[in-house]
Amino acid sequence: MNVSEILLETRAATNFTWIDFTIFILLLCVCLLVGIYFGFFNVSENAQDYLVGGRSMSVIPISLSLVASFISGISLLGIPTEIYLYGIQYVYIAFGIISMGVVMSIVYVPVLHQLQLTSSYEYLQLRFDKRMRLLAATLFTFTTINWLPIVIFVPALAFNQVTGINVHIITPIVCLVCIFYTCVGGIRAVVWTDVIQSFVMYGSILLVVIKGTIDVGGINVVLKRNYDSGRIELPVTDPSLLTRHTIWGLAIGGFAYWLQANGTSQLMLQRYLSLPNLRKVRWAVFNFVLGILCLLCSCGYGGMLIYAKYYDCDPLSTKLVKAKDQLMLLLVMDTLGDIPGLPGIFLAGVFSAALSSLSTGLNSMSAIVLEDFYKLYFGKPSPLKAEVIMKTVVVVVGVSCVGLAFLVEKMGTVLQLAISLEAITNGPNLGIFTMGILLPWIRAKAAFIGGVSGLLIMAWIGLNAQAAIVTGAISFEGKPLTTDGCQYSFTQSEDVFNITHIADKSEEIFFLYRISYLWYTLIGCIISILIAFIVSYLTSDWNDPQDMDPLLLSPVIRKYFTFKKTDVAKKDIKDKYASEDDHSLDDLSNNIHTID
Repeated sequence: MNVSEILLETRAATNFTWIDFTIFILLLCVCLLVGIYFGFFNVSENAQDYLVGGRSMSVIPISLSLVASFISGISLLGIPTEIYLYGIQYVYIAFGIISMGVVMSIVYVPVLHQLQLTSSYEYLQLRFDKRMRLLAATLFTFTTINWLPIVIFVPALAFNQVTGINVHIITPIVCLVCIFYTCVGGIRAVVWTDVIQSFVMYGSILLVVIKGTIDVGGINVVLKRNYDSGRIELPVTDPSLLTRHTIWGLAIGGFAYWLQANGTSQLMLQRYLSLPNLRKVRWAVFNFVLGILCLLCSCGYGGMLIYAKYYDCDPLSTKLVKAKDQLMLLLVMDTLGDIPGLPGIFLAGVFSAALSSLSTGLNSMSAIVLEDFYKLYFGKPSPLKAEVIMKTVVVVVGVSCVGLAFLVEKMGTVLQLAISLEAITNGPNLGIFTMGILLPWIRAKAAFIGGVSGLLIMAWIGLNAQAAIVTGAISFEGKPLTTDGCQYSFTQSEDVFNITHIADKSEEIFFLYRISYLWYTLIGCIISILIAFIVSYLTSDWNDPQDMDPLLLSPVIRKYFTFKKTDVAKKDIKDKYASEDDHSLDDLSNNIHTID
């Protein structure tokens, strides 16, 4: 064991005290109590209560839940690492987030909310056919099962960094807590634990930012050291798709990624669908964008703070941290470690982000399995059977993801890994929804072929690119790092995680594998739509928009067409939901009225 490893273990042992453990355990206990309350005292009456809170949730808790669900430990630890290694370019994705909020509020959400659906993929059956619904639900399932293990692994890595406790021990313990309160409490427990966790998350970041800035000598020192190293810079305007981060990739590619993740994915839409009317949905979207931007800036500044703290002694080179995504935790222990309880608060914040994302994923999976798989083939189950199905899904998926989490440590940086794997299915999914909502001429057969083609092409590109990164065949040029100011001895790493240079063989890799991961979602979407158009043209199989149900199209498109079945469409939807005990016909009528 070298000196740096001894320093790391000593720092964790001395700085993470019983007070920190108590704070961390207290967070888990509060989450358990919320689950117990909604599972045994304020019990969901039916599947609609369990999955969408009876469509009577309030804007503020839903907004906080949306932010907490989307910002996982991947962001809290991954974004600072990104800034430390590559500079502030990633922060310019804010332009894509803002445009996503506008487009989503006007174009996508009105359709899905007015139809009062429980699963967003039920829309695809109404617009196309059963195959399309099954395809999209399957893509979502694949993406979620790939994403949740990353969400689980990141906080476990953080816990290992500050306590030395093995990730294989802490991961199952924390996940069992999450599985329990999600299983017994449904979406109400998920939302209200998210509210608690969001406050812990915001508070923990502010603690580190404020105390860390004071320790290094003020904000001027932070900015100067980052500016001198080239980390603070204007957006890169290179038009090449191969450049990792450019303003075009961040603003346009980032827009597509965030639109799919927030505007068509069951993970987020299930919260929007729990609100009573469209006006509140739009307020929730606005609050979500504002909350995400605040966290993005805070995490970005955290990355700058890491560099300002270790600008002359890179902890990656000295192996003071075992993985890139432990950098933020090292800063926490150095900054807050002398004050008992503060490291525990930050760790609770990281786990809060992870627990909210995991509970959201599990709750959404229960909705998908019940609505898109079971009901599709076996019809509506009895209330007792529906409850058993939903809770069994939460347990089975949760336990499976715990096992898969240990594969994540073999991959690259968690931020790029997460976006890359999600984009394989995100692009085709966004393409399918876009065809349904904005392109009334596309029929089911062409949309299905387009979606499957987009999936196969993006899987080919994405998996080969990720394999090349893992093996070192593709690497990225990072900002300068130095060990000239280190005050302890260490063994110099010959290859500092393969990030400070570009390997010579990178140029030999097929160019499609070197496309920036930020473009994946948009490329998958465009490929799916183009192939659908080509199939429609070759087969002369087009929809007549006049024969369509106007409720299935975005309000921005409806005004350009005259529909033959407007009154019939309204009546069909009213009749459809009037027969369901767990839907409010009055709420549905109000939502239908908003399209007139």
